[in-house]
Amino acid sequence: MQKKALIIAYYWPPAGGPGVQRWLKFVKYLQDFNIEPIVYVPEHAHYPIVDNSLVNEIPKDIKVIKHPIKEPYGIANVFFKKKTQTMSKGIITTENKQSFIERLLLFIRGNFFIPDARKSWVKPSVRLLKDVIAQEQIETIITTGPPHSVHLIGLHLKQALGVKWLADFRDPWTNIGYHKQLKLLPFAKKKHKKLEQQVLKEADNIIVTSFATQKEFSQKTKVPISVITNGYDTEMFQDHVTLDSKFTISHIGSLLSKRNPEILWKVLNDLLKNSEGFKADFQLTLVGHVGGEVLESIHKNNLSNYLNNIGYIKHKQSITYQKKSQVLLLLEIDSVETEAIIPGKLFEYLATQRPIVAIGPKQSDVKTILKETHAGKYFSYEDYNVLKKTILEYYKAFKENKLQAHSMHTEKYSRKALTKTLSELI
Repeated sequence: MQKKALIIAYYWPPAGGPGVQRWLKFVKYLQDFNIEPIVYVPEHAHYPIVDNSLVNEIPKDIKVIKHPIKEPYGIANVFFKKKTQTMSKGIITTENKQSFIERLLLFIRGNFFIPDARKSWVKPSVRLLKDVIAQEQIETIITTGPPHSVHLIGLHLKQALGVKWLADFRDPWTNIGYHKQLKLLPFAKKKHKKLEQQVLKEADNIIVTSFATQKEFSQKTKVPISVITNGYDTEMFQDHVTLDSKFTISHIGSLLSKRNPEILWKVLNDLLKNSEGFKADFQLTLVGHVGGEVLESIHKNNLSNYLNNIGYIKHKQSITYQKKSQVLLLLEIDSVETEAIIPGKLFEYLATQRPIVAIGPKQSDVKTILKETHAGKYFSYEDYNVLKKTILEYYKAFKENKLQAHSMHTEKYSRKALTKTLSELI
């Protein structure tokens, strides 16, 4: 007899972006390990990114329960549509360039909606799910955040029913970088920390996506903490794709203003000035939403003529761009808070066998994974000369038709292998 697990999530198809991929893939493979997933998600959610193609990836025999959610973005859209949509995609203008409207929206978001703008979904969800858990005889529930208000649903169900509860943190909570941008008042900071502490102490098991987050949370709770990273779906990478004829350096995913790699744009500008061959072959491809300040920096460094700005596309199409690119670019904000962030696209990058250039804080779990897998090179924002040298080496290998990553030990990051680990916790 299969064991039933209730998965409570906010992001679910037709939502697009990395937040939806993790649990869509876990649900796909859980039945292989004798676990029947039942999924609970919002109805009529305000998803900042939509990818209707992902609806076709939901297993046909999975029970999905939906309940309406009321979100404040609809009201804000009436007055500040452009700013609201931009911010909901995660593109927040740097503080010195923020308009009054942006500062106001961030202040309201941070101090009136704790822990986040989906808080109104908690109470009705708890009422509904008490009955679902009883009817379906569910023994284990799993909540995944952000939004971290989803964890509050798990907290209330645990307190009311004593059901086994796994809390999955795709990102940290109070230590995540954007918290500083929300203009939190002292009472709001205190409330966030209190709620985080309750979740960390009352869950039966904490799941995190990075070793840095595991270390951070281990100082806040005695509850067991398991690292289950994001991963790649083997099926997505079986078709052959012809490599670009240009020396393409591609970034896949949203490129926020604070993740703007000035060091890279300067290196590329330098190489274009001093190498006619590089000038003839180079192309910069950006797939996903790009912040205005990033585009300004690209223009300032004379790269606009080499830019192929694709915008947001369906996930399957983004895989094609990954597979055909000569070099894949991974970028993270240069801060202590981002040391714990391992972007989901890293694991898809690993599956392509294309060389990876990653730029981020000096200490990072990304750096550790790249070293372990031999899939690329990692740089801090101070490594100008080494970064330039590496790109030249990759370009030389490209000209000799020898540019290829020789990745190792990547099998453990397949979605099925990761789901096996999850099934053992359930």
